[in-house]
Amino acid sequence: MLTRLKNRFLTEEPPSDKHDRAFFDLVKRETEPMYELLQKWHHSAADFVQQRDVSVHPQQIQSTEENVHLIILHSYYIDIRSERYMDYHQSIGYVIQLLDEDLDRLEGNDGEEE
Repeated sequence: MLTRLKNRFLTEEPPSDKHDRAFFDLVKRETEPMYELLQKWHHSAADFVQQRDVSVHPQQIQSTEENVHLIILHSYYIDIRSERYMDYHQSIGYVIQLLDEDLDRLEGNDGEEE
């Protein structure tokens, strides 16, 4: 999802009219499943962080959820500088990477493939 949004941000033109009803309907239709997935991720990630000894703090989960909200919207409206967008994207990736590493460690994989 994040890669697709980033590609959209980098390749699409900003909408000619951000208040256009048809554009709004398109954004709503395409982003609704993303927001549902984000809500599920937030709930699962918050539970994971609260119940285990991990390197990610609950506030990082909250901030990451907020950053994904911003990424979703800015990917359609294309209304921020590219550098700022990439900062959000990098921050999200960092927290997800930390969660993956914690999950691997807790499962006993330590990042090694079987």
